[in-house]
Amino acid sequence: MSLPEQPSARPQESDASDDELFSRLFPLEIAWRDRQVFLQSRGYMLRPRLRPDWTPSWRTSGKAVIGSEDSVALPSRQHLVDATRTKDGVLVYIKRVRTGDQESTILSLLNEPNVRDDPRNHAVPILDHFPDDVDPAISYIIMPFLRPYDWPAPECVVDCLDFVTQYLEGLVFQHEMGVAHRDCSEKNLLMDASALYPHGHHPINLDFTPDLKSPVRPLSRSKHSVRYCYVDFGISSYFPPGTPSTLVTGIFGRNQNVPELSETVPYDPFKVDIFSVGQVFEEAFAKPYSNVKFLNPLIKAMTALDPSARPTAAQALDLWKTMSKPGRYGRALRLKPRKESVVVGFVIGLFNRIGAIPSLLL
Repeated sequence: MSLPEQPSARPQESDASDDELFSRLFPLEIAWRDRQVFLQSRGYMLRPRLRPDWTPSWRTSGKAVIGSEDSVALPSRQHLVDATRTKDGVLVYIKRVRTGDQESTILSLLNEPNVRDDPRNHAVPILDHFPDDVDPAISYIIMPFLRPYDWPAPECVVDCLDFVTQYLEGLVFQHEMGVAHRDCSEKNLLMDASALYPHGHHPINLDFTPDLKSPVRPLSRSKHSVRYCYVDFGISSYFPPGTPSTLVTGIFGRNQNVPELSETVPYDPFKVDIFSVGQVFEEAFAKPYSNVKFLNPLIKAMTALDPSARPTAAQALDLWKTMSKPGRYGRALRLKPRKESVVVGFVIGLFNRIGAIPSLLL
């Protein structure tokens, strides 16, 4: 599951009206529309556009086509669709998988009753799962609706600390369970930001209200907890206890910067996870912000070119816990963009430092 992507591009037809263009469903939308009645019977409602009886709302509302909620096409993600859980109105994702495939098997392992409530478990939760009523080779996994970890962008230094802690804890847990993710790219490290949007948001145009009528402002991430999750275990490996070797081959995964990837020379997939997560920390915070230098020793250790020089997940977490980090005042300060001008940085920084003073009184 990779997020977000833009809605499917529409064909350039100069002679077609907006009505003709935006009322036309794409093949992937048709596939989901044809399963809408079944999914509704299981308690999940697709958006109006993906229902069999859909008539474009703009034809009767008098509103412009662009700006009408049901003009928004489904993004180009063949196996993933947003839906609303009918019993409580919660926004979720539905993922179509092959019944019993590697991803669903590993996700089920990480969602077993005795492990799913472990606070260190940051694998995406399975809220529900069931087989297709027509093709038993197809099943559906219901997951929380997740957003990119930087949408909305982090604001304060404490957001960086929470981000690193949660993902390291999650990696330690997965590795203890014998699971090597093998694709820990930024698109597979997502965020449950529902606490930041108490009145919801649109599932495609994330910065707007569910009806697409107005922009929506998120609450502060530093004041309302978010949950970071690992998703997409499609190329992951599971090694049961007692497995004699945990080496693998293959050059799969979004992060092709991992130096040891090979089709022929076996390598340690757990050390691949370390390298990839370290690079995410670098891309998410060390590169764009200038006041997170405390991260550098951790990133340097995790992204060592020699896999044997990298720490295990548990060692990386221990290193992180013992590293010098900002105190209460420093954590309350905003993240300072490297591209920010000196003048802007000084003015905003002055007010930010004053605003952070109350943190000293806590």
